[in-house]
Amino acid sequence: MHAFEIQLASFVRPLFGAAWMRFIAYLGLCAAYLQGGLNKLTDFPGAIGEMTHFGLSPAPVFAAIVIIMELAASLMILAGFLRWLGALALGGFTLMATFLALRFWELPVGMERFMATNSFFEHLGLVGGFLLVAWLDLGHKA
Repeated sequence: MHAFEIQLASFVRPLFGAAWMRFIAYLGLCAAYLQGGLNKLTDFPGAIGEMTHFGLSPAPVFAAIVIIMELAASLMILAGFLRWLGALALGGFTLMATFLALRFWELPVGMERFMATNSFFEHLGLVGGFLLVAWLDLGHKA
């Protein structure tokens, strides 16, 4: 490590090493799942419609499973209760949902394909973030 890097790291470590900063990071990572779970919970017919749109049957059962998983796994991460398990659950869910909903390779070249491609790879980034949360929570250090 170079002297400048050591000095810079020692300057920002107190801020980024703080417990509240880690909570903010977990909250940001879980935000879409909390929002999605709450929206599906408050509009269950819409959640059923979403499951039907993606060919999941029985749609009400899948909608309930998704709601429970999105909310419970997010809360596990935020509360630190089996955080690694919640992270792996959301990571696995995100990976499956990405391959189900964002099949950009099936779309014709154009704006819709461009947007689906971007979303596909952004979701892979979320999967990577959840893998890091699980890895760190299980006691591994970078």
